[in-house]
Amino acid sequence: MIELFTAATPNGYKISIALEEMGVEYKVKKIDFNSGEQKEDWFLKINPNGRIPAIIDHDNGLSIFESGAILLYLADKYKKLISEDPVQRIKCIEWLMFQMGGIGPMQGQANVFGRYFEEKIPSAISRYRNECRRLYEVLDKHLDGREWICDEYSIADIANWSWVRIYKWSEVDISGLNNLRDWMDRMKERPACIKGCQVPPRSDTSSQVKSAKSMIQK
Repeated sequence: MIELFTAATPNGYKISIALEEMGVEYKVKKIDFNSGEQKEDWFLKINPNGRIPAIIDHDNGLSIFESGAILLYLADKYKKLISEDPVQRIKCIEWLMFQMGGIGPMQGQANVFGRYFEEKIPSAISRYRNECRRLYEVLDKHLDGREWICDEYSIADIANWSWVRIYKWSEVDISGLNNLRDWMDRMKERPACIKGCQVPPRSDTSSQVKSAKSMIQK
């Protein structure tokens, strides 16, 4: 049994979507950012960094944090959503790291400076939104002639889509990125993507903003 510690964020959705795609039985523990639950001692024993998502695999007692590491662990354990061919496998990891080191951090900062900071710093907002656009362009070019990022549907698609899907919230321009749009359309029609983005149930917008601010401050 997989126990998922999560919240309604792009990184959290990565794992719930993957679990839904794999057809794995799992239970959910929603972490309350507003109360600082992610900094409580019991949770820090699971993730010393005090962030979501994290999992415990109760089959072996292993706890894992960092969404990319969790995706790789699940893909390897259940032998799904990653190729066993060494070349295709490393390509999948490559694009997973593209999201982990690029789109995720840059879009996260775009949200912080554009949405959550009370002081608006135009140069910072522009810098991060422009970098998101550049990364989107890289992905759009790669998707030319491809249905999925690594030809076969994989954890790379799940990781990248979980962030790109909120481009409107991040105020990133995707005009002209037709390959990216088509890929996003394919993703959003998958039942597991639909269901995974409802885990845990979303709170109202004001509560989400409050939660995001609390994560920045803590």
